[in-house]
Formats: sequence, C-alpha cells, structure tokens
Amino acid sequence: MGVGPGDPELITVAAQRAIEAATVVAYPVAALERPGMAAQIAQPWLAPTQRRLPLLFPMVQEAEPRQQAWQQAARAVAAEVRAGERVVFLCEGDCSLFATSSYLLLALKKEAPQLTARVIPGITAASATAAAAGWPLALQDEQLQVVPLPDHPDQARQLLLTAREHGQPLVLLKVGRRWRWLKPLLDELELLESALYGERVGWPEQLVLPAAAVAAEERPYFSLVLLRPAWPAVLPWG
Repeated sequence: MGVGPGDPELITVAAQRAIEAATVVAYPVAALERPGMAAQIAQPWLAPTQRRLPLLFPMVQEAEPRQQAWQQAARAVAAEVRAGERVVFLCEGDCSLFATSSYLLLALKKEAPQLTARVIPGITAASATAAAAGWPLALQDEQLQVVPLPDHPDQARQLLLTAREHGQPLVLLKVGRRWRWLKPLLDELELLESALYGERVGWPEQLVLPAAAVAAEERPYFSLVLLRPAWPAVLPWG
C-alpha cells in the first residue's frame, strides 16, 4: 500500500485502516541497519503491538542482487501470511508507480500464487508537488509524461524538446545530482521559467520553488521537476 510522499496526513483512510488491521508491518530498507522511509511516514499510525518486518531492497544497478532481494522478500512475507499473520507492506508514494511494492507483488505471484493481496494506491510526489504550488499537472487533452530523469543530458534534451514541440507537460523524477546540468539545459532550451522544482515533498524540509530559483548544484535523490511548456487555448481567463 502507498503511504504518500512524506506527510503522514496524506495517508489515505483505506491505508490507515489496513495498517490498523495488520499484525505485521513490512517495509523496504536500503540497508537493514537503516530506518525505512515508508515506515517513518506511517509511524504515527503504527501500534507498539505490531511486529516490524524490514525487507532489504538494495539500491544497486546489477540485476542479480535485486532479483535475489525481491525473491527473499516474497518468501518472508509469504511465510508470515501462512503462519496466520495479517501483513501490510508500506511503500512510499504510490505502490504502482516506480515502486518497490510492484516488485514484491510480482515476486509473490510466483512464490505463492495462492495468496491474495489488496493494492491500496497512494499520493505521488508529483501530485503533492503540483498541489503545493497550485499547478495543474494536466488539463483537457494534454498527455502527461512521467519519467525518471535520464543519466545523460542528450537523452534529457530529447525529452525536453519533444515536450516543448508538443506543448505537453512533463514530470522528471529522481533529479538529484543531475540538477547540475539539468538547470542549464532548461535555460538553454528556454524552458526554465516554465519549470517547477520539488524536493523532499511532504517532509518537514520540503522545498517547492520555481526552478529558476534553485541553484544548479547537486540536490537530494528525492527531487523532481514539473514542466509546463504551454497552456491549453481554452482557460478561465479567456
């Protein structure tokens, strides 16, 4: 289930009820000695009587360690369910959009196809950023594209040129260190004034600003850019 981008109050009623009904609370961690971000978000809704089950999802590029981690997580969750526990898996943001829970669900379908799971959606960081700034993510017949920012500027350039050509909104996720070259690229393509920057949205240190106001330097991993290169012809003001 998705717990939203950071603010515990953005957790849905359905998610809160699922947490309350659980006897075991599972959540992803990048390392077993680290606290999970999803667990931190849900902390106000967790009970002392609920057992915690951190599941390792390593942040690596290699396929094999990630596949092994997904399989081990599925086995751990399946074992708890077979033992009669009610397990809830917490996932930051939405559980179907670039989410750890998607991998766990796919692994569970192979490991324990007889088990059933309910998927509860959550608020995305893109939606929360747009709401914080009063930006519409998409209007009328606009085709919104949501993608992780490519590692290479040339790939990002093509995305930006396509968005500019068609006047379509674009969400670039996981900006982080790439902001050093993304901001100058936006400026070069005359898109900087049409971009909004969001960082750690929903957390106490949230930053939501016009992209032009954010220095071109390395930023945290959980950062994104919303781009609106054009507006529809029909709007409330004419």
